[in-house]
Amino acid sequence: MTTAVARDQQSESDVSPDDNWILNRAREILRREAAAIEDACEKLDSAFTQAIRLILACKGRVAIAGVGKAGDIGKKIQSTMASTGTPAYVLHPVEALHGDLGMIRPDDVAIMLSKSGTTEELVRLIPAVSKIGCKVILLTASRQSQCAKLADIVIGIGDTPEACPLGMAPSSSTAAMLAVGDALALTLMDITDVGPEQYAAYHPGGALGRSLMLVHEIMRTGPNCPTVHRDATLQDYDRVVRQAPLRAGAAVVVDDENRLVGFFTHGDLSRLLGEPDHPAKRRLSDVMTASPKVVNMNDKVADALALMQPHGIDEIPVVDDDHRVVGMIDIQDLLTRGFSVFDEG
Repeated sequence: MTTAVARDQQSESDVSPDDNWILNRAREILRREAAAIEDACEKLDSAFTQAIRLILACKGRVAIAGVGKAGDIGKKIQSTMASTGTPAYVLHPVEALHGDLGMIRPDDVAIMLSKSGTTEELVRLIPAVSKIGCKVILLTASRQSQCAKLADIVIGIGDTPEACPLGMAPSSSTAAMLAVGDALALTLMDITDVGPEQYAAYHPGGALGRSLMLVHEIMRTGPNCPTVHRDATLQDYDRVVRQAPLRAGAAVVVDDENRLVGFFTHGDLSRLLGEPDHPAKRRLSDVMTASPKVVNMNDKVADALALMQPHGIDEIPVVDDDHRVVGMIDIQDLLTRGFSVFDEG
């Protein structure tokens, strides 16, 4: 009883460290993990270049396998590779040994991850994968391990002590393993010259895809881009706008060669209706907005939105390099694609 009371009477400082201790501990963990990455960097050798050349020559895909925390790191490496132009998939070692090995093809390359290099499932999996004809790259801290002896290429990740207080939980090793995996994926991306447009194609959803989307991917074309000749009347404008399958609030005005000469909107029409003389017979060339703001079909949608927002523009014409009309952007289409059309400034 006395012991229990004594524990209850311990000061709070004995139980909960102060803020400085917490911050210093966090910084120390980050320094240890940074040191692990630096160690991996210093230990990179010709095995890394061999792995890069093997993957570049691969006619299939990259299979990535690991168990436990190494498997989690493998999933992230796989997603990075897939999103940067290197086709890759995750192969779960246990499931592979029970049938999923059928996913592997002889022209694939396998990347195995194991800090110790003694992971039982990988010791069994590597020979099976090699028998199919697939080359194996191993990321490990132990170049002399059983897995290392079975693999075709062994990339060392260093052997810095774990940042865990017990020195046991994977932390420094997984940081180094992830960094080496990123180095593989991003070096491959650099060599294969993946540009912004190709990268955007791999990320069609979410903010990332929207930030790289090009105007021609979202613009309205054909019947959904109401177009009238400069000699047309307001009645003609009303007709083409009504005929557009998608609700339209404007029409582009062109010359004989389909070059943009103006833009006319419902807002312009509303202002004209306030005039004393009935405007229906007036020519668009007399009432249109000449030299309107435009975007090129190869501009980024984000740049088009940045042009539209400050001026309160709901529709904007899209032209090609010869200033010929190829489409129109409507603010409603941006909304449906998830763009924030409201000025956040």
